[in-house]
Parts: sequence; structure tokens; C-alpha cells
Amino acid sequence: QAAWAEDLSPALGRNVEGVVSNAMALPRDDPFIEELIGKMTLEEKAGQLTILADTIRPCNPDINPEVNHRQANEMVDQIRLSRVGSIFNGVGVKEGREAQRIALEETRLGIPLIYGSDVIHGMWTVFPIPLAEASSWEPSLAQQTARATALETTASGIHWTFAPMVDVARDQRWGRVAEGSGEDVFLGQTFAVALVKGFQGQELTAEDSLLATPKHFAAYGGVSAGMEYNFVDLSEATLRDVHLPAFKATLDAGALTLMSAFNDIAGVPATGNRWLMTEILRKEWGFKGFVVSDYTADEELIHHGFAADGKDAARLAFTAGVDMSMQSGLYVEHLPELVSKGQVTMEEVDEGVRRILRVKRAIGLFDNPYKCLDLEREKSLKKLTLEHDELARDAARRSMVLLKNDGDVLPLKKSGQKIALIGPFAADQENLQGCWTVYGDKARAVPVDVGLKQAMKTPEDLEVVKGCEIETATESGIEEAVMAARRADVVLLALGEPEDFSGESQSRTQIVVPAAQQRLAEAVAATGKPIVVLLRTGRALAVSGAVQKAQGLLVTWFLGTQTGTAVADVVFGDYNPSGRLPCSFPADSGQQPLFYNAPRTGRPQGDGPRTFKATWREVPSKALFPFGFGLSYTSFSFSSPTLSSSTLPWDGALKASVQVKNTGARAGEEVVQLYVHDVVASRVRPVRELKGFHKVLLQPGEAREVSFELKRSDLSFHGSDGRLVAEPGDFHLWISQSSASGEAVTFQLLPSNVNGKVNEHFTPGPRV
Repeated sequence: QAAWAEDLSPALGRNVEGVVSNAMALPRDDPFIEELIGKMTLEEKAGQLTILADTIRPCNPDINPEVNHRQANEMVDQIRLSRVGSIFNGVGVKEGREAQRIALEETRLGIPLIYGSDVIHGMWTVFPIPLAEASSWEPSLAQQTARATALETTASGIHWTFAPMVDVARDQRWGRVAEGSGEDVFLGQTFAVALVKGFQGQELTAEDSLLATPKHFAAYGGVSAGMEYNFVDLSEATLRDVHLPAFKATLDAGALTLMSAFNDIAGVPATGNRWLMTEILRKEWGFKGFVVSDYTADEELIHHGFAADGKDAARLAFTAGVDMSMQSGLYVEHLPELVSKGQVTMEEVDEGVRRILRVKRAIGLFDNPYKCLDLEREKSLKKLTLEHDELARDAARRSMVLLKNDGDVLPLKKSGQKIALIGPFAADQENLQGCWTVYGDKARAVPVDVGLKQAMKTPEDLEVVKGCEIETATESGIEEAVMAARRADVVLLALGEPEDFSGESQSRTQIVVPAAQQRLAEAVAATGKPIVVLLRTGRALAVSGAVQKAQGLLVTWFLGTQTGTAVADVVFGDYNPSGRLPCSFPADSGQQPLFYNAPRTGRPQGDGPRTFKATWREVPSKALFPFGFGLSYTSFSFSSPTLSSSTLPWDGALKASVQVKNTGARAGEEVVQLYVHDVVASRVRPVRELKGFHKVLLQPGEAREVSFELKRSDLSFHGSDGRLVAEPGDFHLWISQSSASGEAVTFQLLPSNVNGKVNEHFTPGPRV
């Protein structure tokens, strides 16, 4: 396979070849835009700054046709009055064309609407949840699924998606970990860039280009205790090192819109945070696009206690730099009065409108206002979705992570082996897609039992027993499961979370398998039959008891439309699992937040006694299954890392290499991971930090040298003053199979030499 990180590394702080930059796509002085702004009334400007739910073509219509008709008429009136410039979460070309016709022909200036929607990991074809897809460690795979999603979405009458979610999530209690790429900065930003490139394609004006919206700006993944919408209290250095890099990378990759976050940062709500939205985003980074609030996030400044009322909330959000108000209607209601009273200037209003109109122009709406509203393209959707089934299947099997395979219990045999498939997810079709699938067709989704039977030469060898409901026992359920297990040679236990346990507003205090399912697992384990757990989840879980002790443990996440076929591919060995964890699986829920790249402490646990060390009484201070970990049906060996030099010049490069060999009997893929640690620094540094990875396919007995290049920029961090610095000194380096393995070697970053004088400390860099 290709070196996936290498494909996208230019986006991480550098220009991306073939991608239209933010500045190029949105020129500051556009006579067309300036002339249009000059003709607009203040009320029309406020309308362009407003986005409302699409009640003309709602994705979840009310069961009462009269209600639907009334709501549609109300939205048509808003369009005619120029009180709305964008609508969201509607679908359908015919109605979309009519709404666009009204905007073009029945308003004074004929400014086209932009249609947005929450399309996170698939439109009609549902791909694995983003956390699962990150387990592939193949950003180019994410780019392919995002491109397929763009094709289906734009053919359905939508221009703009509120994705990707690029929040770094270090607490698995938070439900929205499912929507992101895990706990690591580097892995997360490579996937973020890939998704933006996939959604938007090569040309923003193309019919199949789907405008991307990285979210949630910023630090939403840092909510306290993993509780949804909670406060965020962190240092500026942590904000810049952990939570901002993915946003900067996506803007460098061509993203033109961002969505603000619900949370506060150190007491200032993100949606009212001028330092974040203007000082950093616009002045430091030079962002020329627009920011849309999350759903009523501007109005929620009142509940934060940050704004006195709706008018105050509108003033604070808009002057902070949030250009478009989603659903609250505060801008269209209050901006005219705020301008008349001098609390918001007309220049500020014009700048917000300018940003939005520039984006509409950049994606071609002024030249082609019926873009994405082609009836013939919509008719091709059925054929298109069927064409995407194979990609959905491949993405699903590449997203699974094998955590245990004692005694080579996997792969199973397609014939001559009695298999009991037990658990509430054995034949379930309602919990295959995962959270945030607004449009996905559940009828197309393939359950696990169907996928297994289709793959088996003797389907009668598979016995399917539910055993229990997701959270409750069923009458004689455990008894039936135990009897089935005794008749079988091996048991597949389909356990875990339903899809409504993760996603927005689904934080958990105990990230465990529900009690009813755990009791089922214990009873089946008591039969003594070999067990393989198929763990369905939208987060890292703390597995215990029979689930933890099972001979096999395969994390199947939420895999989407082709779940059953992909699970069969892996279980029967037609595909050798190659996924690696993008998040740490804890030994206990109480370890949260738990992440591999935590800062060093003064009393690390190490391998010695627990007393007076940084650990817990009940469990060690480490993951049960660490970040980057995953097994294969083959085995690999790593040589000791070698360096091109023991020193890295200040403006030079260092090559680090390792020999990787497939020591098993079948072909397989290994994810070769590069980590570093700054031994002594002016700020306490993480114990390890991922700085690169390559995924390589090796035949049995094949060996290959895998190399990485390190530069000073890879070793930089933000100081307490918020500036990017690099400090000369010793660094440890690992090239390993996970964040908890490998042999360390040491190199030294040499100081700079300015005007013949050696800088022995650090050189301040820009605030980025």
C-alpha cells in the first residue's frame, strides 16, 4: 500500500498541490460582489447572514400534511422577503429548484440560496463512522469515501456539508468521539485534510463539489468530564498544540467555511470569542471565508450568562466574527436595530455579507444558480449508490481492529465448523449506520447474520440467537444462547452499543458493555466454547470479564451499509484485518480522560510499586489496548531504528528508518508508526507524539525498509506565550507498532547559528 501519511503531509503546514487556496478562491476585491453589496438594504444583508431549517423539503417531515404545507409556505415567504440566504437539512431536486427560482426571480436582487446539510459519513450510502474510518490509518480511503459522499449529496440538491468534525477527543465518555478521528493531533489532521479534499474535489464550481465545513471551532473535544456542551478550561498552549492544528490544516487544504462550537474556552463562549474568531482565525491565519454558528449557538450565549438577551447575543456573536446565524433568527431580527444604535457598524455588516457572497461566488452559484439541482443527476442516484457498495464494503473491512486472537481462533471456516452467532446485534438492522446519518437507507444495510450466511459454503452451520435485548434481558434468552453455544464449535458474540449511545448529546459515565449483554457474555463463556466478540461501538469501551477474556476480540464500530459483508470478509479471512486504534481503550471507565500522549509527571508509575506514583488504586495508569494497537492474521518483526545522523541541524533534516518483515504465513498490512519525545523542554512535553506513519503491504517472508524524514518543525510546540518554538536538545525516537511498543533511539536537535552566534535556547516563531 502507499504511504498514506506521505500523501497528505504537504497539507500539514504547507501548501497542498492541486488545491485552490483560501486566498485564491476568495479575492478581497471583487467588483461584482462590491456592486451587489452596494445595492442591498440592511434587511437584505441580515437575510444573507441567516440560515434556517429547510421546511420546503424537510428530511424528517411531520406526519401531518397540513403542518408540512404551512411550514413550507412560511419558508417561501421568508425567501421572498430576503430574510434568509441559506437553508439546511432538506433534500430533493424538484422542490430545491422551485425554492431557488423564487430566490432568483421573486426577490429584488436575485441572490441564490445555498443548501447545506449534516452529511457526515455518507449520504444514501453510509460509510463507517469517522472514528472507525480513522482506524484504517488510510487518509486516502477517507478521501475516497468523502468523494463518493459528495457525488450522492450534490445529486440530491445539496451544495454544502457541515463536516468534517475535526475535534481532537481525549475523553471517551463524550458521545461525539464517534464523529472525529480520535485522540491524536497528527492522525486527526491528516484525516481532516483528506475529507476536505474528498468533499470539495478539484474544482469548487464543479457540479459534484460539496463545500466542506470543518467543525467545531474550537476545542469542543475538550469538554470537561466528557459531558456534552460542558465548559472547556485549558491553556492557550494546549489550545494551539492540540485543538487548532486540524483547523489550520483544513484551511490550507482549501476549506472556505467553519462552524463555531457550543462550548466556552476559559470562560468565553467560542461563538462569542473575538480572540478566537477574529484575532487568530482572520488576522493570524488570514482566513477569507465565513463562519456559521452551530445550531442556535449564538442564542445560547444567553444561557451561558454571557449575553443579556437575544439582541445582546446577536451583537456579541456577530462582532466576534460569526458571520452566519443558524436557526435562531437573531441576526435578521436584531442587526438592523443594532446598526441604527451604533452597536454594530455597517462596515462590519458588509464584511460579513462579503464573506458569504464570496463563497457563493467561489462555488459557482452566481454563474450556475441551479448547480446541484439537476433532475437527470438525481434520477441516476440509484445506480450511483449501487456503484458505491464495493467502496463501502472495503472501507468497512479496513476500519475493523483485531485486538485479541488467542490460539488463532480467527479466521473461521466457511464450512465444517458449527458457529453460534449470539447477541442483540446478531441480526440487528437498526444499529448498523451509527450516529448522524440523516438520509441513510437502513433497508440497504446488510446485518451481520446475512453477511455471514452469504459467505458460508454451508449456511446451515450458522445458528443465530438474540440472547437479550440491548439493555434488558429476554425471557429464556440466556438459556437459548447457552444451548446454542453448546451445540457450536465456536461462538461469535455480537455485543456493544446501539447507535444512539454515541453522537451528539450522548455522553456516558460508564463506557462499558450494557449489563444485560455482559450477563449474556458471562453465561456463554461458562460453556467453555471458544468465543470471538464482535464489538459494536462508537467510542473506546472499557471491556471486562468474559468480553475481555474472550479468545477473540474484533472492534467492528458502526460500519454502515456493508456491515455484514465486511464482517464476513474479516471473520472468514478473505480480508486480513489491518486496522489500528485511533483512541486508547481503557481498563476502567474511571481512567477518563485517557490518551497516550499525556504530559510527563514528576512521579511516573513505570514498572515499579504503585504507591506514591501517578496511578490509580484499582488499575495501572495505562490503556488496556493502547493507541495505534491492532493485530493481523500474520505477524511482523521490526529491527532497531537507525538514524542518518545522531544530530538534526537546525535547518536540516534527519532520516529515520526501520526494517519491517512479515514473519507469518500470509500477506498482511502493517502500520509503521513514528513517535518522538522531547527529553527536556521549557514546557512539560508528552511522553510520546505521533509524527508520521506508513501503511505497508508485505507478502510472507517479505522485508522492507520504511523511512521517515524529520525536520525542526516536527519538533516544535507552543510556549506559554502562545508562540511556536523549537528547543535544541535530546529527543527520543521510536518506530513501532503502537504508542506503547518499540525501542527508543536518541538524537539531538542542534541550536541555530545566527550571525555566528549559537542560540542555545529557542527561536520564537509565528503564532500559528
